[in-house]
Amino acid sequence: QVQLVESGGGLVQPGGSLRLSCAASGSIDSINVMGWYRQGPANARDMVALISPSGLTNYADSVKGRFTISRNIAKKTVYLQMDSLKPDDTAVYYCNFRRAGSATNYWGQGTQVTVSS
Repeated sequence: QVQLVESGGGLVQPGGSLRLSCAASGSIDSINVMGWYRQGPANARDMVALISPSGLTNYADSVKGRFTISRNIAKKTVYLQMDSLKPDDTAVYYCNFRRAGSATNYWGQGTQVTVSS
């Protein structure tokens, strides 16, 4: 069983930056995709960024050029660097570890990010 713990959320002014972290406990040998999703009020949970074991990344169009996903396999941690934040980025951010094509799928508890002046 894998447990994910997120940290780094908070309140930031427009144009500011935050760095989210997601640390896993347990074996992640079966995991081949790590990512971040977000869910705003009354919205669906949408993909923000994904990273594959080879380091290939994929971003939602709304965050391209502003957000960067990275990971440290040895620390079993995935990061999301968020720059040039906008009020529309306000949401609960969830990390996700999964094995594509299987039922193996783990979610963190979520961390609130609020962008407001």
